[in-house]
Amino acid sequence: MKLTIKQAVAGIAKKQVLLAACVATLSTGAWAGEFRLPAFETSKLANGLTIYLMERHDVPLISVQAVVKAGSVADGEQAGLSNLTGDALLLGTATYNKKTLDQTFDFRGARIASQTNADATALIADFARDDANTLLPIMADVLMHPGFDAREFVKLRGRTVDGLKQAKESPRNVMQDYYRSMLFGKGAYAIPVAGSVSSVNVLERTDAQAFHQRYYRPDNAALVVVGDFKPTVMRAKLEQLFGSWQAAGTLPVMHDKGVVHADKARVWLVNKPDAGETTFMFGGAGIARNDPDYVPLQVINTILGGRFTSWLNDELRVNSGLTYGARSGFSSLADAGTFAVSSFTATAKTEAALALADKTYHRLWDKGIDAATLESAKAYIKGQYPPRFETNLQLAGLLGDMFVSKVGREQIDHFMQDVDSLTVEKARQLVDKHFPRDKLQMLLIGKAEVIRPIASRYGEVTELEIAADGFAPTKK
Repeated sequence: MKLTIKQAVAGIAKKQVLLAACVATLSTGAWAGEFRLPAFETSKLANGLTIYLMERHDVPLISVQAVVKAGSVADGEQAGLSNLTGDALLLGTATYNKKTLDQTFDFRGARIASQTNADATALIADFARDDANTLLPIMADVLMHPGFDAREFVKLRGRTVDGLKQAKESPRNVMQDYYRSMLFGKGAYAIPVAGSVSSVNVLERTDAQAFHQRYYRPDNAALVVVGDFKPTVMRAKLEQLFGSWQAAGTLPVMHDKGVVHADKARVWLVNKPDAGETTFMFGGAGIARNDPDYVPLQVINTILGGRFTSWLNDELRVNSGLTYGARSGFSSLADAGTFAVSSFTATAKTEAALALADKTYHRLWDKGIDAATLESAKAYIKGQYPPRFETNLQLAGLLGDMFVSKVGREQIDHFMQDVDSLTVEKARQLVDKHFPRDKLQMLLIGKAEVIRPIASRYGEVTELEIAADGFAPTKK
């Protein structure tokens, strides 16, 4: 597609309008009183496709998210296939090749992207209201009829492999992959979303086509539309575009996702011989995204390691200067989750940093949370929560997450109430229930010859090489 100067100027002007609209949206994010999720409609087409429609007329923008339950848990022995398939959607279709697809969205100041995690893949589009009639059909074509162009697929695979090789240069890029592999073992949640160099290198275009045919089907997906539209008009448009989408055969049985087994304290020591620092995580099992304790646990974690003035950051950064930052958090998945304390420190300070992090973590039991600290955390998290759901794109992401993780709107609507009702005694009970206290699982990435004696103090040690392919011990 060749653009004239007039078209190019028009495209730039439209982008400026969109940017101004987004800024206006963000500037109106002053929330008072109880926060509730804006009203939305839920329905299903005859083919099983779930539809979410949230009407918002504050800015002339529309965000669309097509969510398919096809994340890395569906990869099986082909780690990285779901992620590569999701990225390959954007290689174009029979009607719109990659260049035409990119230029059509760029010219209008719009965006189309894909995103894959452990549980799902999302095709995301963001555009002006007046461009819906042009861009929605293209998005539908990309989702349902990707072309997986052979030459473009080879280039995409090459870029992905190069990214995987580069990622291990920075331990913080891959620590979650190692940690999840350690905790979930043979379960599907142990599969790294992007795969490994060897697993991705052998993936072919036909693998992506087969994966798309198996999992990209209306009864395994949801379409979320948030923004400036009339529901009756949008509903009819979606029926026209997606109503003919049909599933072939039965949906495959999902692989066993696994559970965290922590029957003894363990350490994975990942050797990076040229490392000047040690990157570490320790913890254990967490919670699923729809766990009824999800909200109060965010408050408790805020105190431990969820903000700059947390216990962990105060002790490891501010008071001791052992690191530039320390944090903790629950990483929640659709059907399970992990919890971890994480930080990094100079190799020579590994022993001191680990000891202080462990001591600070156990403060949850040794000293507990006092009323003043709890009230401070409540005020902080109540102020941080509403701005997370101001834009169309944020709200579309939330509804997609609710679909995949089976989260009811009451978790969002009752957020403030659940925060306010958390007491010191209830916090103590939740700490005992959900925070792993002993038999901790620890990941260390650094210079093994130096930190090996330190690692052995924290549990049974398994050593790996960061240069090795994959994120698990090599089978012997």
